[in-house]
Amino acid sequence: MLEIKDVARKRDWNDFISLPWSIYGDYPHWVPPLRMMVRDILNTNKNPFFRHAQMLPLLAIRDGQVIARAAGIIDQVHNDYHSEQSAFFGFFECINEQKACNALLDAVSHWARDQGMNRLLGPMNPSINHECGLLIEGFDKQPRIMMPYNPPYYMRLLTSYGFDKAKDLSAWDADCEQLTTDRLTKIAERQKRRAKITVREVNMRKFDREIDTILDIYNHAWEKNWGFVPMDEIEFRHMAKDMKLILDPRLCLIAEVEGKPAAFGLTLPNINQVLKKIPDGLLFPFGIFKLLWYLFGPGRKSTVTESRLLALGIKKEYRSLGLGALLYAEYIHRSPALGMPVGEASWILEDNHEMLQRLEAANAQQTRRYRLYQKAL
Repeated sequence: MLEIKDVARKRDWNDFISLPWSIYGDYPHWVPPLRMMVRDILNTNKNPFFRHAQMLPLLAIRDGQVIARAAGIIDQVHNDYHSEQSAFFGFFECINEQKACNALLDAVSHWARDQGMNRLLGPMNPSINHECGLLIEGFDKQPRIMMPYNPPYYMRLLTSYGFDKAKDLSAWDADCEQLTTDRLTKIAERQKRRAKITVREVNMRKFDREIDTILDIYNHAWEKNWGFVPMDEIEFRHMAKDMKLILDPRLCLIAEVEGKPAAFGLTLPNINQVLKKIPDGLLFPFGIFKLLWYLFGPGRKSTVTESRLLALGIKKEYRSLGLGALLYAEYIHRSPALGMPVGEASWILEDNHEMLQRLEAANAQQTRRYRLYQKAL
């Protein structure tokens, strides 16, 4: 007998967080997350996202065994900003069985309708400012930091349930050593002089003040993007605090025009290469030593060889100055010198034609595609 159960007790949460380990045993490219990090994201008391959002986490259970999970999420800020009544579904995992999928998503849909919602959108884990999308191309590759991975059959489960495409996102790989050219460097330097542009690293000793600068650029740069939701200071600082642990200031750059902040770029080391070495996702008793060795110790040089450019934003009034190309040039120069010659730019909206053309012109290769699905309620 199939049962859909609310996640309420500590044991339920343990089952919710542990389920992927029973699904991904035959998928060598899956990267086990740190269970502690998943628990923190889902903690409605500590994650400031849930100051303006509510969540219904659910388990599908048969004969005492958990076989699927999902969460219904309603973000009031998203709905107010876009004038919608949308609910998200997220943290979706399921065995290869349509019946279990349908029963689980039926429960999410009923809850969302009861809350007055008329559309289901996702996967969002838990929002577009976090990990989102379903992998639909690139199953033979390991995901980079903060990017999803899932079995191919998830596509069939969702479309058979009635979901349609809402938007596609893509990830692009570039070998920075092959892209580095004297001509690109000369163009970048000439543009800096012409427009009085300086590019600097984030000052870690004044990190709090730098966060204010980056948040201001972020909320101005993406305000017209599909699905964008502005972040307030509390939520942004919470995310920045987590990233600070792995942030290399040489890859977090702020571009200034005549001394005024105009753009920023954030590239993170691909710590998934480290997490892969902690297969149970547990820091204790031994995972913490592996994490320290491979992320901060002697093992880093041979382990962390990739990076991900996950944000590059330019204020509207400065977009004619070529700041995007300038920041790309900086990363192409810096990343190989830091032992990370391979970089991923992600994610890119399918209709961000300017960005896609730049990536193609730079001989970057699209390696992965993700999809956000929607369904009318």
